[in-house]
Amino acid sequence: MQIPNAMIDFDRLPSPCYVVDEQLLDRNLALIDRVRRESGTEIIVALKACAMWSIFPELARHSDGATASSAAEARLVREEFGRPAHTYAPVYTDRNIDEILATSDHITFNSLSQFERFGQRALIRGLSCGLRINPGYSPVETDLYNPCVAGSRLGVTARRLREAGGLPEGIEGLHFHVLCESRPEHLRLALEAVEERFGDLLDRVKWLNMGGGHLMTHADYDCDALIALLRAFRARHPHLRLILEPGSAFTWRTGYLVSTVEDVVENEGVRTAMLDVSFACHMPDCLEMPYKPAIVGARDPEGDEPRWRLGGTSCLAGDYYGDWAFDRAPRVGDRIVFEDMIHYTMVKTTMFNGVEHPSIAIARRDGQVDVIRRFGYEDYKNRMS
Repeated sequence: MQIPNAMIDFDRLPSPCYVVDEQLLDRNLALIDRVRRESGTEIIVALKACAMWSIFPELARHSDGATASSAAEARLVREEFGRPAHTYAPVYTDRNIDEILATSDHITFNSLSQFERFGQRALIRGLSCGLRINPGYSPVETDLYNPCVAGSRLGVTARRLREAGGLPEGIEGLHFHVLCESRPEHLRLALEAVEERFGDLLDRVKWLNMGGGHLMTHADYDCDALIALLRAFRARHPHLRLILEPGSAFTWRTGYLVSTVEDVVENEGVRTAMLDVSFACHMPDCLEMPYKPAIVGARDPEGDEPRWRLGGTSCLAGDYYGDWAFDRAPRVGDRIVFEDMIHYTMVKTTMFNGVEHPSIAIARRDGQVDVIRRFGYEDYKNRMS
């Protein structure tokens, strides 16, 4: 459970609004610093999870860089993080490769053919080139998030690499990404799969990027086990630079999405509080994964306890979630505050239906709240033609 900052007055914030809490962010960054220090592993920020560049200076002080998955992300890393990006994308094009090479110092290729097409250009510019591998193991049960499903388009299998004659000259790093909100035990199994299928290559490369999904800031995550695992792997491969690129871990449980009840409807005994936010547009993982978000002051209903569904503001029929129980029935004007809404939210929003996009705010350590971005009609219009 995310403990709300008592200094934040949610009723005084604009609605809807994403809010990052600096006090909660500090807690995560201190833990990540400990893992970096005690394991000797580089930890870089994954922009795919949170590209809120107004907090990049803070993240940069507690990380070893940032990873990008597009030309836009790589440029944002270069401009706002203040250093070149570690870049991996499933496919590069003639239209974006030059900008990516200009804003990156590491580039990972998803396939041998992509390296053959663009690798020499990267090497001439002095970038460190890597190859994404598919170790054939992932603990992820949802196919939408599983990069090792049969026929996956992500990464090169050991069989494909053997058929191609081995690792191409110029590749000096390997990259795998098979976890999602996972535990050290899952990383152990992934590393065993890498050593089993690609072990002969580990002594020929300079770095190993173990991707994301390492949810080390989760309350139940065993950081001591992670540190011990990384140390043991380093002892077996002392020449390797080890890199982790967690996405959710940096901003896990560091903020909120503030919304307001605008109507209450009932149909065949189902009561729905209609909000000024959208699950589909502003919290898409709730519907895609799916998962039920926590709400400040709400709980799972028990027995015959009154229960409420929450409805989103878009016209999508499935734009709702539930059920929750409240100490009193929600009324028009009440604030509904969703917890843990900073990672994989702002980076995935849409303006479907032209629905209002939440503002973005930061709750400072001294209790002051700064609204740093508001969205309006021009933002919607400028996305169209």
